[in-house]
Amino acid sequence: MKQRRHSWGLKRFVIVAVIAALAAAWTWTAPGDPTLWPARDGEAGVEVHLLDNGFHTDLAVPRRALEGRPGPLADAVRGLAPGDWILIGWGDAKFYVDQSPMESRLPDGLRAFFRPGNASVIMLDPAQRDPRAAFAPESRRAFRLSAAGFDAMADHIQSSLALTDGHPRIAAARTGDDARFFASREHFSIGHLCNHWSAGVLNAAGLPVRPIRSITSAEVMATVDRAELDSRASRD
Repeated sequence: MKQRRHSWGLKRFVIVAVIAALAAAWTWTAPGDPTLWPARDGEAGVEVHLLDNGFHTDLAVPRRALEGRPGPLADAVRGLAPGDWILIGWGDAKFYVDQSPMESRLPDGLRAFFRPGNASVIMLDPAQRDPRAAFAPESRRAFRLSAAGFDAMADHIQSSLALTDGHPRIAAARTGDDARFFASREHFSIGHLCNHWSAGVLNAAGLPVRPIRSITSAEVMATVDRAELDSRASRD
């Protein structure tokens, strides 16, 4: 009887420990970098927008700021159709590009979620309209990065590109669509979704993020809200 009680006590300890570990991972925050975020008072910085379509997040970045940098990301942007803003996103190399009706794509969605090692792409989509006019306020967050924060963000995005002889490679394009999808060296799965990628981009720019919880677009949007509130509180 004593051995049975000891065995149950050990199992209960393990269960509690696992639950505690999961809770800690769920709430863990990757710290920001105060040398990058926020932009200092008086610094012009670079305005960036985070966009939410309800389940996926993209960034809207000024084209001029991207083209003003050296490297393969700027090269990729220079080859796009006209547009003062570049929408940047990331996703599975097939599911993300496909625009057929969702019900016909469910099996492929399951593949993208649960099969490890799926190929991925970075979308670069030129847009003429200012994001403030093109997207509803509830689906957009505007924030201003320091020059150093913008460079760190762009470097992070650039490091995701899969290069061939030092050059980005277009993996897909859609008929009648100016968006181009460049091969990425990262892999898509349930453990690394589009919103995880966006959160990583924000963290590279200096914002604190909750990586595990960033499975949803709402959490990524909340990342900007929290960072803005914290920066205002620190100035008060």
